[in-house]
Amino acid sequence: MFDTTKLNEINLREAQEEKELKELSPYAAKSSQSRGRARDEEPCPLRTEFQRDRDRIIHSKAFRRLKHKTQVFFSPTDDHFRTRMTHTLEVSQIARTIARALNLNEDLSEAIALGHDLGHTPFGHSGEDVLNEIMDYGFKHAEHSVRVATIIEDLNLTQETLDGILNHSGSLRKESPAFTLEGKIVKLSDKIAYINHDIDDAIRAKIIKESDLPQDCIDYFSIDRSERITKMVMDIVQNSIGKDKICMSEDAFYHIDKLRTWMFKNVYTNEVAKKEESKVKGIIYGLFNHYEALLKKRFPNQNEEEIKRTVCDYIAGMTDRYAIQKYKEIYIPQSFQSGSNDEFLYTLAKINNLSVQLTVL
Repeated sequence: MFDTTKLNEINLREAQEEKELKELSPYAAKSSQSRGRARDEEPCPLRTEFQRDRDRIIHSKAFRRLKHKTQVFFSPTDDHFRTRMTHTLEVSQIARTIARALNLNEDLSEAIALGHDLGHTPFGHSGEDVLNEIMDYGFKHAEHSVRVATIIEDLNLTQETLDGILNHSGSLRKESPAFTLEGKIVKLSDKIAYINHDIDDAIRAKIIKESDLPQDCIDYFSIDRSERITKMVMDIVQNSIGKDKICMSEDAFYHIDKLRTWMFKNVYTNEVAKKEESKVKGIIYGLFNHYEALLKKRFPNQNEEEIKRTVCDYIAGMTDRYAIQKYKEIYIPQSFQSGSNDEFLYTLAKINNLSVQLTVL
């Protein structure tokens, strides 16, 4: 049997915390100085608080489902297209590289990056747009990622990680309001990752050609994806080192912003890439209508907002293929089968405080 007494005497976590205090930048988030969790926990003898966050995210069910969620192209059959999972891993690697170069907390950057899309919908931003239309208070995947981590899976993450996840999205022109530099790094890393890998996938899909890309951006960064990423990362490091903010040069910002704008016009809203979007909307609306009616029947006296919240939670958690499968089960005639596998819908109903209310006669 492993002797935990010696491990407790050594306490590797404390050694790592001391190393952070001595060696990291004065602007870095220190795990021993974390703002804490919603519920206090006994410290781990091996891992710092941010390392625990990272591990909890990786072991979550929501993280595993990212492998079958759209990045740009709906349910691609070509295994070389990015999914939400591979996008997340690329963001994580870029964020870690920048954090390490700036002597910031690499573990926190990694945790935020791995968790930033936990709440993303099936079918990418098209699915998000539909839920945003349906829900009275709107729907944003960053906010739902926090909901997944705090309520649906209750990972009890640190405030630093949750804040970075919440504030990773938004315009490139606006600095992330995250209260750590590590959170600000993830916002830029997200943009760097998707701009570059989406160019790669769009070329593979024959939606664009290399020669279509804005020439001044290619001249500035390179036609080679690896070289482009390296130059973007280097620019951030060179302009942020020793500072209490994360920034880039005016030239780099101009060309990244121009390339991103070009991608929105020529790829993200391209009619070839989005030709299935109307079908996606039909699937999400169809599923929502079905499950909303189902819960209203099951919980006749329940608040409508809580019912919609439960259905939204269920659909947002679906993978592309699961959403398609459920739509077929509901609306396409099937051979006879008994039972249903919608148990998680009722688990979410319990989380959202739905209950059967009996009418007194």
